[in-house]
Amino acid sequence: MNVSKDKVVSISYELKVNGDLIDSAQADNPLVFLFGHGQLLPLFEDNIKNLSEGDAFEFMIPSKDGYGEVNEQAIVELPKEIFIIDGELQEDLLVIGNRLPMRDSDGNALDGMVVEVTDSSVVMDFNHSLAGQDLYFTGRVENIREATTEEISHGHVHGAGHHH
Repeated sequence: MNVSKDKVVSISYELKVNGDLIDSAQADNPLVFLFGHGQLLPLFEDNIKNLSEGDAFEFMIPSKDGYGEVNEQAIVELPKEIFIIDGELQEDLLVIGNRLPMRDSDGNALDGMVVEVTDSSVVMDFNHSLAGQDLYFTGRVENIREATTEEISHGHVHGAGHHH
C-alpha cells in the first residue's frame, strides 16, 4: 500500500530549521493524518506521496512554499494601553519573544510575538513563527491503512477517545 488520497498515514519525522531541531514525532508516537485532506503543507504531502510503509524520506521545503516569507505588514505597533487588564498593565506578558494569543478588529484569533516594548507601545509580529524559514524534514513512513468512510467524510483521522 502506498501513501495516497484517503489513506491514514503514520510517520515519524524530524523538522530542522537552520540546523536546529524544531519539531519531531517518534515511531512510538507518530504523527497520524488523513492524506490528501489539507492537514499538512501541500509540498510535504507531495514529497511523501506514493511512498510505502518503511520508506525513509528527506526533503526541504523552501520558505515560500512552507509558511511564507516574512510579511512586514504583519509587524505592528500597538498602544500599550490595550495590555491593561482590570486597570493594571500586564507587564509579565510584555516580554520580548513571548507569544500572545490576540484577536484582530474582526474577532479573528491571532498569535503574535512581542518584539519590542517602549514606554508607550508594544511592537508585535503576527507572522507564523516559521515564516521566512526553509524547512528540512527527515523521517519514515511507519504505517499506512485505509481510512474509514466516516474518517473520509469528516476529513480527519478518528482514534481512541475521539468524540464529536
